[in-house]
Amino acid sequence: MTGDEPRAIRVIVADDQQAVREGLAALLDLLDGVEVTGTAADGASALELVARLAPDVVLMDLTMPVLNGTDATRRITRDHPDVAVVVLTTYADDASITGALAAGARGYLTKDAGRAEIGAALRAVAAGQLTFGAEVSRRVAGALLDPGARKAVPRAESLPDGLTAREAEVLGLITAGLSNGEIAAELFVAETTVKTHINNAFAKIGARNRIEAMRYAVRHGLDHD
Repeated sequence: MTGDEPRAIRVIVADDQQAVREGLAALLDLLDGVEVTGTAADGASALELVARLAPDVVLMDLTMPVLNGTDATRRITRDHPDVAVVVLTTYADDASITGALAAGARGYLTKDAGRAEIGAALRAVAAGQLTFGAEVSRRVAGALLDPGARKAVPRAESLPDGLTAREAEVLGLITAGLSNGEIAAELFVAETTVKTHINNAFAKIGARNRIEAMRYAVRHGLDHD
C-alpha cells in the first residue's frame, strides 16, 4: 500500500459456527480496502481480540456461547468506543434488533446479505454512520414508535417543519432502508445531491442520525409503505 492509499478497514469476525466464520473471513478478504485481522468463536474471544488487535469493526453474530453477541457488543462499545459493531445474524425480530441497537451496534444485517451489502455496511460504520438492511430498517422505525403512534398522526396536507417535497421523499427512502447511493439511483440524481437533501432535512427536523430521521418520517406519515 502506498502513502496515498487509504488504510484498510480492519475487521474481526465473531460467529460460533466455524464454517460461517471461515466463509465470512474468506469473503471479506476479497473486498478492496477490507482486512480481516482475526476471528472469534464466542463473545468473550471477540472481546479479547478487540483489546489486543484494536480493529475498526467487529462483524458480530448474536447467538454465541460463553458471551452472547448482544452482551459482547455492549462491552465493546463501552470499553472501546472507537470500535464499531455490525450485527450479522439470522434473526430479524424486534427484540433482537432493539437489543443490539441498545447495546451500541451501529449496523444490523441478516445473513442473507451479499458481499456488496456487507462491504458497504463495514465502510459506512467505519465512517461513523449507521446502517441497516431494508427489512431491519422498517422494523427499527416501527420499534421506535409508541404503540398506535402511526395512527395517531395523520398525513398532513402540507409538509412539516419547512421540508421540501424532495427532502420528504428522501426521508421516506431512508426509512425504506436505502443507502445514499440507492436513493440517488432511485431519484436519478447525484449522490452528492442526496447528501445535501439529507443534511438540509436533518437540520430542519433536528435529527442527529438515521434512526431519529426514520422515527420522524414514520410519525409524520412520510415513510414508504
